[in-house]
Amino acid sequence: MWHDAFEELRGRRVLVTGASSGIGAAVAGAFAACGATVALHYGTNGDAVAAQVAAIRTAGGHAVGLQADLGREGAGVALVEAAIDAVGELDVLVNNAGAALARVPFDEFDDEQRRRIVQLNHLSVLETIRVALPAMRTRGRGSIINTTSIAARSGGGFGVSVYASAKGAVEALSRSLAREEGPHGVRVNCVAPGYIDTPIHRVTSDEQIRRYIDATPLRRAGQPDDCAGVFLFLACERLSGFVTGQTIGVNGGMHLN
Repeated sequence: MWHDAFEELRGRRVLVTGASSGIGAAVAGAFAACGATVALHYGTNGDAVAAQVAAIRTAGGHAVGLQADLGREGAGVALVEAAIDAVGELDVLVNNAGAALARVPFDEFDDEQRRRIVQLNHLSVLETIRVALPAMRTRGRGSIINTTSIAARSGGGFGVSVYASAKGAVEALSRSLAREEGPHGVRVNCVAPGYIDTPIHRVTSDEQIRRYIDATPLRRAGQPDDCAGVFLFLACERLSGFVTGQTIGVNGGMHLN
């Protein structure tokens, strides 16, 4: 029945990267509430993930926290291997970890800043997918959901050129993989948030945030829970089994495709 649409997520094994706060925490909590077994990745905020894992388990759910610095080459490979050891082969991979890290004019980025932004936002996605994909192919089923950004389409605000280009690369990768993996039953999609009130915007000035909200027809900041339902939708074959290679914007109308 349609009112049981998320029931298929019960028992599914899900990895959510960047799950210590913001969109990732909301998405991980939503999957757990639907009965999925969830691996929550964090970079540095282990206390927040430990608290969420404890809350999920107290509510009768299944969750584990996993640490990895996805700004370091190869960390995505090790993370997915650890997730598979902890929960089994993945049914859903949510590549949510990412950040602009700093707002810097293009000609002032140093090599280390560029390297880390591209590794965190783009190359780590390549790494995680390469490890998770073989088992999905074998089963003939799987959902890969990559968090990109409105910046991939609009260019973003001042000083995020490297971040925006990395997110654009993830959208291109997702479209290409959707074509390659569709015959194997694996779907690949993106969620592109607009201005969502999360810690990622610590590098954003109050003036810029006001401009974002003024440019949003719904005239408010988005909240992490505004995004969670889209991830659940894309993970469910009954709801989105014929959806692949798409980017769904969650931006309050700031950017209209």
